[in-house]
Amino acid sequence: MTQSYVIIGDGIAGSSAAETLREEAPDADITVITDEGEALYNRILIKEFAKGKLPEAPISIHDESWYDERDVDLRLNTHVTNIDTDGHVVRTHEDEDLEYDKLLVATGGTPTQLPVENSDAEGVHHFWTFQDARKIKADAETADAGIIVGAGLLGIDLAAICGAQDVEAHYLMRGDCWWRYALSEAGAEIMHDAMRERGVTPVFDSGVDRFEVGDDGQIRGAVDPNGDYYEGDFAGVAIGLDFNTELLQGTGVEQDGGVVVDEYMQTSVDDVYAAGDLTRFYDTVLGEHAQNGSWGSAKEQGAIAARNMIDAESEPFRWVSSYSITHFDFPFLSFGHPTIGDDHAERKYSDTEWRRLAFKDGKIVGGVLIGDLSPQSGYKRLMRDERVVADQKDVLMQKQFDADELAPAQEQ
Repeated sequence: MTQSYVIIGDGIAGSSAAETLREEAPDADITVITDEGEALYNRILIKEFAKGKLPEAPISIHDESWYDERDVDLRLNTHVTNIDTDGHVVRTHEDEDLEYDKLLVATGGTPTQLPVENSDAEGVHHFWTFQDARKIKADAETADAGIIVGAGLLGIDLAAICGAQDVEAHYLMRGDCWWRYALSEAGAEIMHDAMRERGVTPVFDSGVDRFEVGDDGQIRGAVDPNGDYYEGDFAGVAIGLDFNTELLQGTGVEQDGGVVVDEYMQTSVDDVYAAGDLTRFYDTVLGEHAQNGSWGSAKEQGAIAARNMIDAESEPFRWVSSYSITHFDFPFLSFGHPTIGDDHAERKYSDTEWRRLAFKDGKIVGGVLIGDLSPQSGYKRLMRDERVVADQKDVLMQKQFDADELAPAQEQ
């Protein structure tokens, strides 16, 4: 019998799943539902668009003809109102019932809103969708001053947008450095200096107590918890994601800070899978459940989920993710899970070159490279191989690191 697959979400996880399903199940019925009004686009490149470095055209990955050519039923601007996992039916806002044999939930998340006064004012932006990028770009092109909140990987995109658009901005951070869970002050200061060179001033031990607005409802500035005032014609907020899991209420799908899936992307409910940002997946490298929001990880999860939807438990998800930043005169890359671990090693090689590895039980579980990314392949290989290497930090931190110079695993 022809199998029916329904995918909720047309980000890279959902689209990758649809593509894999069509390649490996050519006769299947495939439906993709998304509440967005446009098909898959490159979330990585929307920051370059907002910086004014790219036109809209290269951002789109698929147009509607891509789905037509693959006989995939794409439903744009469509909201799921109910999932009946017993009856294997998805209901949309138009009261249409779509039956499925296997269901994939890849709905991602919605940016978390600051719980402060006037956080919904005109000019306060979150940076997640292509439409968000369009609004930020429009405001940045006319702004003199900006405010950035959120000392993580999305927040620094907003800082780079301000720098590229010649907007003087204050970057309000709660801690004593940028991305303090993954970087020490020595590594973070490289990033701070790069921001300052572009007119973005880091403000530490700060944050937002409230936004000030004018009579027209437009943001005029922000007051931090210390009582200090910062002028801003617009603000960018990137403090995390609230996962889009409302549609799973009453389904019995287990959640724990995300949708819990095993290494095959299967949820706790038969025939329901999940992939992408919203998953709390079993990481076979770590040997425990983890989360990762990188583009590459989401794409691979979608493909793996699709294969297991076709042939249950046929292929586990095993992946060492990475995330790169190209905003500055030096490259930046994080891989794995750099914010966890029970031990670490780091070294600064120059004003724009620094490296840190995180270990757990003697094994590399993640790291950050600034300035020189050449060691990444060796570090990732060691992580995938689950080698115990923390006792060889001197070798690992050599400027010209070569994984083959490590003592053989059996001799450790």
